Amino acid sequence: MWAHRSWQGRFLAHPLPAQERLRHYAGWCDAVEGNTTFYATPSRDAVASWARQTGPDFRFVVKLPKLVTHERRLADAELGAFLDAIEPLGPRAHALWVQLPGSFAPADVPALARFLRRLPASHRQAVEVRHPAFFADAHAARLLEETLAVTDAEWIPFDTTAFFASPPTSDAEREAWTRKPRLPLRTRALTDRPIVRYLGRDDPERTVDGWRHWVDVVAGWLREGRSPTVFVHTPDNADAPALARRFHDEVRGRVPGVEALPEPVPVGPLTLF
Repeated sequence: MWAHRSWQGRFLAHPLPAQERLRHYAGWCDAVEGNTTFYATPSRDAVASWARQTGPDFRFVVKLPKLVTHERRLADAELGAFLDAIEPLGPRAHALWVQLPGSFAPADVPALARFLRRLPASHRQAVEVRHPAFFADAHAARLLEETLAVTDAEWIPFDTTAFFASPPTSDAEREAWTRKPRLPLRTRALTDRPIVRYLGRDDPERTVDGWRHWVDVVAGWLREGRSPTVFVHTPDNADAPALARRFHDEVRGRVPGVEALPEPVPVGPLTLF
C-alpha cells in the first residue's frame, strides 16, 4: 500500500497523479507490501511504472495471488504469468510473500514443501502462516522451519499482540478486531533477511509502546549482519509512514551504522515564508 486517502496532503502531495504516488511514498519509506497483487495480477506496464518510481534498493515484498494461496491452496498453481508480470521490478522484488489462510494447518506442510521447491531460485521466499498450531505446538513449528530451510525461505511473523492487549476504542480498531489473527509473539529469524509485520493501535503512542521489543530484536539482527524489513501498521493506517520512520530512527539510535531513510518529497510548493 502506498496511496492511503488520509495521507493525501500530509505525506503525499495532493492532488497527485496515480503514477507519481509511489515515488512520493518512496520518499518516506524504502519498502512496501505488495498487497494489491493478492487480488489481481498487475500488468507488466504497471509494474514497470513501479520500478521507474523507485530506486534499485527499494524493497517490494510481493504477495502471491489469493487464487494460488487461498483458493487452490498451493495445488496446481501456475505462477508463470505472475512471475512474468513482476519481472520489471528486478532487484526490487525483495521476496515472494506466501500468505496462507488460517485453515492451512501442519498437515498441509507437505503441499507447501512441494510448492516452494517449484518456485524459481532467483526469488527469495517468505511464508506467513496463521494456524495456531504452528505457534503452540513445538513439533509443528519445527516441521515448518525445516521445510522453509530447504529453500532458504523466511517465516514472516504478524505481531498483533499489542493490538489485542486491550479492547478496541475506534471504528477501525473494532473492524480489525474481527478480522486480524490473534497469535503468540514470534521473534525468531530463519534467514539473513527476516521480515516482520507489526500491528499497533490507532493511538500512535500505544503503537510505539507495543514495538519496544521489536526495536531490541531488529537491532540485534542488524548486529548479526542480517538485513531485516519491518512493516508498521495500525488499524486506520493514518500515521503509518511517520510511525515507520520513527521505528527506523529508534533502531538507528541503537545501531548508528544503519543508513538514514530518504528525505520525503515536499508535500506543498516551496515558499519564501
